[in-house]
Amino acid sequence: MNTTNEKYEALFTPWKIGNVEIKNRIVMCPMGGTSLFGWFELTGCGFDKEAAKLFLERANNNVGLIIPGIAPLRDTFWGKWLWQNPKMFDELKIFMDEIHKTGAKLFVQLTAGMGRSWAITELVGPLHKNKFTRALVKPIIDTSHELASPSEQPSRWAPDIICPEMTKEQIHEIIEAFAKTAKLCMDAGVDGVEVHAVHEGYLLDQFAIEFFNKRTDEYGGSFENRYRFAAEVVKAIKETCGKDFPVSLRYSVESKLKGFAEGIVPGDDAPEMGRNMEESERAAKYLQDAGYDMLNADNGTYDSWYWAHPPMYMPQNCNLDDVAHIKKFVDIPVVCAGRMEPDVAAAAIAEGKIDGMGVARQFLADPQWITKLLEDRLEDIKPCICCHSGCFNFSSSKGHYNTQDLTDTMGLARCAINAETMQSKKHYIKPARKAKNIAVIGGGIGGMEAALVCAKRGHKVTLYEKSDKLGGVFIAAAAPSFKEKDRDLIAWYRRELTKYPIEVKLNAEVKSLEGVDADEIIVATGSTPNRIPVPGIDNGIQAIDFLLGKKSVGENVTIIGGGLTGCEIAYELYLQGKKPTIVEMMDDLVVTPGICLANTSFLRDFFKANKVPVHLETKLCEVLDDGVMVQDKNGVKYKIAADSVILSTGYRPAPLAEKAKHVHVIGDASKVGNLRTVIWQAWDVCMKL
Repeated sequence: MNTTNEKYEALFTPWKIGNVEIKNRIVMCPMGGTSLFGWFELTGCGFDKEAAKLFLERANNNVGLIIPGIAPLRDTFWGKWLWQNPKMFDELKIFMDEIHKTGAKLFVQLTAGMGRSWAITELVGPLHKNKFTRALVKPIIDTSHELASPSEQPSRWAPDIICPEMTKEQIHEIIEAFAKTAKLCMDAGVDGVEVHAVHEGYLLDQFAIEFFNKRTDEYGGSFENRYRFAAEVVKAIKETCGKDFPVSLRYSVESKLKGFAEGIVPGDDAPEMGRNMEESERAAKYLQDAGYDMLNADNGTYDSWYWAHPPMYMPQNCNLDDVAHIKKFVDIPVVCAGRMEPDVAAAAIAEGKIDGMGVARQFLADPQWITKLLEDRLEDIKPCICCHSGCFNFSSSKGHYNTQDLTDTMGLARCAINAETMQSKKHYIKPARKAKNIAVIGGGIGGMEAALVCAKRGHKVTLYEKSDKLGGVFIAAAAPSFKEKDRDLIAWYRRELTKYPIEVKLNAEVKSLEGVDADEIIVATGSTPNRIPVPGIDNGIQAIDFLLGKKSVGENVTIIGGGLTGCEIAYELYLQGKKPTIVEMMDDLVVTPGICLANTSFLRDFFKANKVPVHLETKLCEVLDDGVMVQDKNGVKYKIAADSVILSTGYRPAPLAEKAKHVHVIGDASKVGNLRTVIWQAWDVCMKL
């Protein structure tokens, strides 16, 4: 496999995991919702044809190793063990025959469970807390089993719920299930399995980390006892499947654990309360000697989720140094994941620092990205922006469990910027029955997506944008220094529009629909900032004006509004060396459901670690020339001195026209949301035209 760009050559060299040869060094890492055996199915586990379609498309686009994830050993609903569902493995065999035709290899990731990390929802939480309802729903969903942990401890998502201690009988059941399920996978033609995991604070990791494991039996206490569960799992698999059947381990090098529900952000020198590097060096060698054939590595726990699921605030290649260090202590292949860049990964592989590049979310954003990389068509790659809005938007704030929408819980691994991902039955391009003239008013992301979908369907599209460039309000959203992928996405859209017969009219403000000659009109005119009625409000700077560089700020800056935009502005100001202060009316920062905890916990932990002042349950009373007057929850008023005040108090829809028979209002012009709602709604509307 050859690439036209020499700096990527190392990525396209073969390697081995045990006796299994992989054609290149690119590993499609496991993602929640991509299990071939379903994820959260009320009808019980079944072979997931949508996930199979996802993997086959990526396999046909030059991925070396695919690791679907995660497959619970025991169905979430109805409590049936995976090995008790033999029909699924018949379907798996047929699927593996198709995968192997592409030259790709596939390992099935199997999980022991989540324990304290089980993302208990606000719907399920009350059912578990009540003894009567817990017993009533137990035949359907055994919440005590799902929450079972090495020791009694609070749930990560619901601190008022105590996870029960797992019995030794349960441990032995899980070990047996690993072996039986791995054998069924092997018989179906699967190339290997991955054990999930001494990683990310999931169940096996909870046993390994002394902070979570307070047992006094053979599965707690000493180093050997804490890692015994993971060691016995691989030994059981090898005894059942043979020593040559490869077993990978999902492995977190360091826990980056500061305390319960608190992580160590980059730059923080707080002591490691979980697995530190010294223990990790020993653990990696110990687990290799137990029988594992590969370490699929990164960092973090659910308390420091931003290491395992890095948002755009985390550095590129954030786990590489730690993973490269741990490779020195083992003789088996080591894969590194975490915002990996192909050129950096290729250089690290060439230097022997790692053996493979782990990539996950980019495969959701663009299934053809490896093919485009091989052909040196980097500009054609639709970039993942690490937003977690579609793929993994488990969300939480103070006093709330996982506030994720139920449909999202049952539909992970979708993609905010690629509406077709894991939604092929809902979103797909089909030729229009009749070609129409379609006008799109507004050249933001929603308008551009609508124009592309309509053009691909065969319509004649005219796109009107009142400014001199396409991008809309997303230009402002993409302005912070850490939003380079957002800026890449805007550039991608602008280039993509040129590939289709779309007439783009810039500096063309449409003030009324009366003069628009079109069969269908799509209104994508976005939103406008809210204006709060307090004295001196005109002394404040609107967030969008700051982000667009229209207004400058001084050294000490107070941000009114601790939602996502306000927090991102505060983060950017801190990176610039300024002194931000956040004022927020709610009792926590970023309380909006659907914003992933990996993103929000980074911001909360970062501000705390770097002593950024945050005034919660505090409302703005007045904007002064030299600061703001605010009032706390007790009614006490006080002044916060500031050189500048930035207003980040949300947005409201600004539609040019209301919805009508041939007028379709989409995105923020309909209801203020995020990139996902804008793009998905564009598809929902445009597929019907």
